[in-house]
Amino acid sequence: MKSAPQALWLVGFRPFFLLACLAGMTLPMLWALVFTGHLGLPAAPVAPVQWHAHEMFFGFGWAVMGGFLLTATKNWVQVRGYHGAPLVVLAAAWVVERIGMAFGGAWPTGLFWLSNLAFLGAIVAMLLATLLRHRQQDSFRDNYFFLLILPAFLAAKLLVLDPAHFAAGATMAVGLFRVAFLVMLERTLTQFMKGVFQAEILRDPRLDGAIKFSALALVFQPWLPIWLAGGLLFACAGLLLLRFARWRPLLAMTRIDLAVMYLGYLAIAAQLLVELAGLAGVAHWTGSVSIHLFTFGAMGLVIPPMLVRISKGHTGRKVVFDAGDKLLIWIMLAALAVRVLLPQLAPGAYAAWVHLAATCWFLCFAILGGRLLPRLLSPRIDGKEH
Repeated sequence: MKSAPQALWLVGFRPFFLLACLAGMTLPMLWALVFTGHLGLPAAPVAPVQWHAHEMFFGFGWAVMGGFLLTATKNWVQVRGYHGAPLVVLAAAWVVERIGMAFGGAWPTGLFWLSNLAFLGAIVAMLLATLLRHRQQDSFRDNYFFLLILPAFLAAKLLVLDPAHFAAGATMAVGLFRVAFLVMLERTLTQFMKGVFQAEILRDPRLDGAIKFSALALVFQPWLPIWLAGGLLFACAGLLLLRFARWRPLLAMTRIDLAVMYLGYLAIAAQLLVELAGLAGVAHWTGSVSIHLFTFGAMGLVIPPMLVRISKGHTGRKVVFDAGDKLLIWIMLAALAVRVLLPQLAPGAYAAWVHLAATCWFLCFAILGGRLLPRLLSPRIDGKEH
């Protein structure tokens, strides 16, 4: 029987899902305090808004993405996967990056960039090595999308940290996470609907391919002509809605654990349309609705139930959502409404909505982290190693 410290490093989702919960608890709350002037970031190497975007995408987002892909890629190509010391080093690099983003403004330039690029550079290289080395036994033919987007995250990271290119970097980061989410949702919703309802949902390779390739092209939206970017936004959103209508949404909405995944899918389509309206100059919103519709609607709704499913299934437990798991979903649905909808209805209370939305994230990930901790620190209950 492995001890808790050993069990934590058996597979990638274990340490990184705990780090994701830590980030989800703290980073939005810190930003709310910074945004309202109650906290400063005097030693940060970048402006506050750059710090916030970077930490949510490359701190929180990549803790989730890293844990998911370190676990999924080994299953896709049927290998043991990274464990033990490599995971310890990766987790340490993630923590050092968070320290550098908060206090690295006075560090020597070389030390800051080493701290900032070590985690993402290493994990991208490790994931690419797994997919390329074992590509002949890959279960999914479309994993080349990950081969394309994983290195691009490094470019997006550098742009987010550059004041002159921050907006382009944030748009690129959203685009990259969008591609990853669409690939993941396409696979998992098919499995969930079949497993829960014995229901087949439409999988048309031409439609699926058109969605993913249009999403991939939108990674480069900041550098596209407006007419082309607008056309791609409209096409991708339209194709997503067409497929949604044929994915038996009324059946899925009868189960909250599936409904929230469908709502996250819809949030991606809605964000594309909001972005299109912004390009066309036909909509005026309070706050940055487009980016928060993605971060709260897609990431916020999809990630907590995903962490629940993976942490239960990959520790030998039955994947059943109990009352506590469902509470997480309701909290994040409230967070989406508070952060995106209520500022449009009561813009004068914008700062209060930011604080309340951050509080929702704190509650969700504090509860989730507390529930995951004993699960992830213990060996699998079915006797399997990992």
